[in-house]
Amino acid sequence: MNHRVCIYDEASLGRIDWPKTEEGRYARAYLEPLLREGSERYVNNIATTLLLARIDELVLPLTVNEGEYGNSYVCSPFTHYIRYAKQELSLLKRPLLEKGLSILLDALGYGMKKSQINRVVHVNNWLLSTNLFPAMSGEQVVAVVNAIKERYPDHAIIVRSLSSSLHPEMLEALRANGCKLVPSRQIYLYRSHEGETGNSKARWLLKRDYGLLDKHGYTLVSAEEMTDGDIPRIVLLYNLLYLDKYSRDNPQFNEKFIRLAKQNGTLSLYGLRKDGRLDAVMGFFRRNGIMTTPLFGYDTTIPQSTGLYRMLSACLLREAWGSGFLLHESAGAAQFKRNRGAVADFEYSAVYDRHLPFGRRWCWSLLELLLNRIGVPLMRKLKL
Repeated sequence: MNHRVCIYDEASLGRIDWPKTEEGRYARAYLEPLLREGSERYVNNIATTLLLARIDELVLPLTVNEGEYGNSYVCSPFTHYIRYAKQELSLLKRPLLEKGLSILLDALGYGMKKSQINRVVHVNNWLLSTNLFPAMSGEQVVAVVNAIKERYPDHAIIVRSLSSSLHPEMLEALRANGCKLVPSRQIYLYRSHEGETGNSKARWLLKRDYGLLDKHGYTLVSAEEMTDGDIPRIVLLYNLLYLDKYSRDNPQFNEKFIRLAKQNGTLSLYGLRKDGRLDAVMGFFRRNGIMTTPLFGYDTTIPQSTGLYRMLSACLLREAWGSGFLLHESAGAAQFKRNRGAVADFEYSAVYDRHLPFGRRWCWSLLELLLNRIGVPLMRKLKL
């Protein structure tokens, strides 16, 4: 079956025939403002050229980059595999191993810049930590990759956020089309859509965590119960966790992004309020039977014993359970998520670079080899 792929930029945006589907309406609400005004107006540390690819009744965002080594990892392979990886070495708690890997990453980083690793086009890149896919066949994703290859013959093409349990057909089709499958991170999936999740201890922990709301006087509020006056606080709560505690290479959402999400419903926002003040917030979205939470944060100055992270996580798991969606919990807080019933999987980036010269391809071949032979076994062993 032939699939026609049309690619649109800001100048041709007026010619796109947006699909009259729920996903088509969502894509327009989310992507049209970013395409018209530029990604940096909404996410401070992302400089990219945003395009749209339409195939059949689907619209996918594409991001095109030439270098931009200061970008968040969602657009920068260098940030993801070198800078962010160096920041996470401390999780190993093995000083000698950390030192050795740091030296290795510095050497790799030098070579990767020489090979222009950031000259890439990302497919289905929503500028979020986890990109959820619409119902999409292997043939369709290969058709999009091939269309991009014709338009951008000097760029590597990357499809992020693929896992064997969620996207087996796409992974197999991309592999058969010549893509390298480069591991990116270990993720956690909460299979609430399959009924009872976790053992009795996991269910007890969730019940206990949710009970902390009453114990500490918090109320779960929705976006309709939030005002524009809450928006700066939402940005602060996200920053306290994801930027200050974890890494400033995470997407730096600003007030304009949160306002768009609140007005257009592109993220379902919920928060924990006490005495009139939001102390925790989450924002999730759903697609094709899966939900994920790119916006998550809480006031880290409040004593850990209060349990804001546990409360917010319990509210998220209840929402997943009630809606019957599989919850993609992304990476991090591995033991916490395992204890509450999540199961581990690995996420891959499918990289198409066969059309590039060897000097551009070697870095991806080396990453594929090192991460599959060393990185994945190490993450499994240490349960990261």
